[in-house]
Amino acid sequence: MEFILLAMLFALLLAFLLRRYRIPIRHRWRRRQARTMCEQLRGPDRDQPAGLHYARLRAMDPLAFEELLLEAFEQRGHRVIRNHRYTGDGGVDGEVVIDGERWLIQAKRYRETIRPEHVRDFAMLCATRRRRGMFIHTGRTGGVSRTVALGADGIEIVSGQRLLALLTGAPFQPGGCPPLRSVGNDRSGFRDRAPL
Repeated sequence: MEFILLAMLFALLLAFLLRRYRIPIRHRWRRRQARTMCEQLRGPDRDQPAGLHYARLRAMDPLAFEELLLEAFEQRGHRVIRNHRYTGDGGVDGEVVIDGERWLIQAKRYRETIRPEHVRDFAMLCATRRRRGMFIHTGRTGGVSRTVALGADGIEIVSGQRLLALLTGAPFQPGGCPPLRSVGNDRSGFRDRAPL
């Protein structure tokens, strides 16, 4: 009986160690950096000027920025689905489950204006996977990019004050875009813009 109990204890310990070390060291380092930044943004640094927040975000490692966004969603109690690797992720930096619905996340740590083709590619990816998506970035949203996002079905852009709200723990509610709907056989993900 004791042998079986020891064998089960050993198996549990081995499973814990395998799970812990299955995550590469670089991933653990970035998650730790993201967790620290998230705690700072939600705590003592919460009331700092927005310009300082953006400077800190833009100075982060781009992959740690992805982890920061996922950490912020976890801090809000949402289930997060992380990729097993950072490169070759197919344009999705992670997924988050909000009210039972899976959202695709695309993170861009930009200093300048975001590129409309990145928004368009992400919109098409969301349409192909039949998921809603959040294009989250630190840059500026130009008029063309905003038009692409408004014309796409099921994606929204999160930047500026909404990004800071997400990261600092202030009220943030995703879902500013209408729910996904089918428009004929068109799988492009763009709404039919015909007048009503």
